[in-house]
Amino acid sequence: MSLETIEIETGPQPRAAVVLMHGLGADGSDFVPLAQQLRLAPVGPVRFVFPNAPLMPVSINGGMRMPAWYDILGPDLAQREDEAGLRRSQAAIEALLAREQARGIPAARIVLAGFSQGCAMALMTGLRHPERLAGIAGLSGYLPLAARTAAERHDANALTPIFLAHGRHDEVVPLARASASRDALRTLGYAVAWHEYAMDHSVCMEEIADLNRWLLGVLAPA
Repeated sequence: MSLETIEIETGPQPRAAVVLMHGLGADGSDFVPLAQQLRLAPVGPVRFVFPNAPLMPVSINGGMRMPAWYDILGPDLAQREDEAGLRRSQAAIEALLAREQARGIPAARIVLAGFSQGCAMALMTGLRHPERLAGIAGLSGYLPLAARTAAERHDANALTPIFLAHGRHDEVVPLARASASRDALRTLGYAVAWHEYAMDHSVCMEEIADLNRWLLGVLAPA
């Protein structure tokens, strides 16, 4: 599965990349405005990559076809996960990471990020990636296939910083599900920067500011 992407470069010859996956029913353009609000000049030129998820029937929405990284089989996100769909999207995102490296940006200068379903894909792919990434950022999402993480994670990203942010009033991905993911990751030894906001299943300005500071830290020139 090859993914179409939207790309924005903040200058010529980017020295870092942020790959950011959208949520269910959205597309790659959804988070272009967020990237335009980030101020990462100290990092140098950055390439933002916004992939489009494939169209597929989504069970929880009556089988309606929409952009999705994997199927949602029911309201309980921890039960009956679409493992096949998750792994297909993981492979497609790995191909994007390989493409960035082929274009001259090493894994250690790439941040893998996402919102909601995109957050799930960032965590699933990033923790299993065989080369050290600069960071993994998850907004309003959760850790998929949580019980498999310990066995499938790669040592290369054992020390990779993780940014997790969530709304206290989120009714799509409940805060309890997100905090359980945070706790599971910390139990496995990951350094998780956790942020909560007075919002629903969305993004707020305070969150963007916190993400900006975190990105400056993980992408700071050596």
